[in-house]
Formats: sequence, C-alpha cells, structure tokens
Amino acid sequence: MTTTEFSRTVDLDPDRNVPGAPRPGFGHTLRAEWIKFWSVRSTFWSAAMLFVIGVGLTVLVCATNAEWLASDGADEHPGSFITFGMTFAQITAIVLGTLAVTSEYGTGMIRATLAATPRRGAVLAAKALVLTGTLFVAGTVTAFAGYLGGNWFLGNEGIGLALSDDGVLRSMFGSGLYMAGLGLLAAGVGLLLRHTAAALSTVLALVFVVGNMVFLLPGAWGEWAGKLMPGNAGSGVAAPVSFNPDLLDPWIGFAVFAGEVAVVLVIAWVTFRRRDA
Repeated sequence: MTTTEFSRTVDLDPDRNVPGAPRPGFGHTLRAEWIKFWSVRSTFWSAAMLFVIGVGLTVLVCATNAEWLASDGADEHPGSFITFGMTFAQITAIVLGTLAVTSEYGTGMIRATLAATPRRGAVLAAKALVLTGTLFVAGTVTAFAGYLGGNWFLGNEGIGLALSDDGVLRSMFGSGLYMAGLGLLAAGVGLLLRHTAAALSTVLALVFVVGNMVFLLPGAWGEWAGKLMPGNAGSGVAAPVSFNPDLLDPWIGFAVFAGEVAVVLVIAWVTFRRRDA
C-alpha cells in the first residue's frame, strides 16, 4: 500500500489577512496607528518645535522689521512676514513625516504591524490620516499664533493686517495644508528608502537646496523648473504675499505640489506592497 502526499503552496496577497485569523477593520488600524504615533517622544517634540519655531520666528521678524516696513524705504509687504516662521517650521514637519515611517523600520516594529494588519494599503492609509491630521492642526494653530503675536508689532506701526485682508486667512489654513503635504512627502520618501538619515537628507535637500539652485539654470527652463519644485510650488499657499513674486499662484502652486506628493505616495505604496518588510 502506498501513500501519496500532496503539498500545496498558498500565495498570500499582502493586502489580505492570514487565513483563519480575524480581519481587523480600518477603525482598528487607524486607532493602532494613532497610539503608535503618539507613544514615541519624537512626535511630541517635533510638534512642539514646529510651534516654537513657527511662532517664535514670526514674532521675532515682525518685531525687528515693523518700523522698517512702515517706512517709505520698505520694499517688502508686511504680508510676507506674518507667516515667516513657517519657512523654518517646515523642517520639523519633514522630520515628523519621516520618523512616522522609518522609525518602525529601524526598530523592526513594521513586522509586528504587518503581522497584525497584513492589508498594507490600510496600514499606509491610516498612517497618512494620522500624520496629515496632526500636521494640519499643528500648522494651522502655529500660523494663527504667529499671526497674533507678529501682527501686534505691525499694528503698533499702523501696518497691521486683518484676517479679512487678501490672502491672510488663506495663509493660516494654507500653512496647515502645506505642513501636512510636506509630512506626506517625507513619509513617502521614507517608505521608499526605509532609512531615517537618507530620507531626511533627500527631502531637506529637495526643498531647501535643489529648490533654490534650479533658479540658477539659464532661460525659461530654469525659471519653470524652480516654480515647479515641491517647496516652491506648495509654500505659496502659506503666505499672504510671497517674497518671490514670480512663483505660481498660491492655489495653482499647491495643486502642483499635491500632485507631486501623490505621485511619490503611489510609488511608495506600490513598492510597499511588493517587497518584504
């Protein structure tokens, strides 16, 4: 009598749960990502530094430049200064977005995450919602606080800005949108590179170095390349009046920026689905 043994290979889709295991809903995944996000010290300190830098620098530059801005020799608009601190606060948004992803790879926690929730699309969506929600609120609150502090000095010189003035209210909420977009961009790059230092270096260089260097390229090609760089395209929505009048219209620029972030996230998602943790 002979016995024939059959073996079967089961191909598990990374977006499907383990056979026989309960399938967690998206609400559970979102709650788990929220807990992980706020259980590490870097989240609190990054959000705190975003507020301190954003408010502190805005108040400082308004206080030190208010008299000059009110003089006849001023060649800048007060609206360019009322969210000035967000220019440097964006560094913390990039840091927070990067760490939201790469910290799990550094500790190996990503394996536990995917074991609990094998649907990688749900994991990525939950991370994105938690990150963007946090940065939108933090960026908006910071912009309003900086406006209140900085505008006090401008008002003393008779050049204060009302929220109803052109572009002011838009820049308050635009700051939150821009911070959220930067966080997503950094998270996407972090998901692709899976290394904190590499991802941070890449995004910071793209926003602060490459975004300015391309303007040195000759002709209209260099001008348009500069306008379309993520940091230049997206930041216009976060200021009532840009220091660079040649940039894209604020909402058009933000639409370009959002499209660039979406492309990075799609590439990151496809890569995330196909490779091992």
